[in-house]
Amino acid sequence: MKVKIKKLVPEAVIPAYAKPGDAGMDLTAVKVEYDRVNKCFVYHSGLAFEVPEGHVMLLFPRSSNRKTEAYLTNSVGVIDSGYRGEIMFSFKNRDRRVDEQPYKVGDRLGQIIIMPYPQVEFEEVE
Repeated sequence: MKVKIKKLVPEAVIPAYAKPGDAGMDLTAVKVEYDRVNKCFVYHSGLAFEVPEGHVMLLFPRSSNRKTEAYLTNSVGVIDSGYRGEIMFSFKNRDRRVDEQPYKVGDRLGQIIIMPYPQVEFEEVE
């Protein structure tokens, strides 16, 4: 499957599989901001995707995230086929060091998986 991708900034890194058999492709941070209102770090990928209709892109933290005190604020990101904006990750720290940045620009901080999904129709029953 081919997925259209747009670099929004020159330093954006196109995701790729690290090794054969990998399900996810890593995303690299190109910019980070601290959101004082929500007390979280917002990491920019500098990338926008055109996810094919009938597919969804799921955003997960990398397994190496366990080495940090950070968690992805929405647990798993769901990017629908109609979304055309930049892909961003939001992390908070579990401990009291709320303003300590868990990742730096240039770090691989999350991964994406694009997969098909069924269209579901509910049938109400008694």
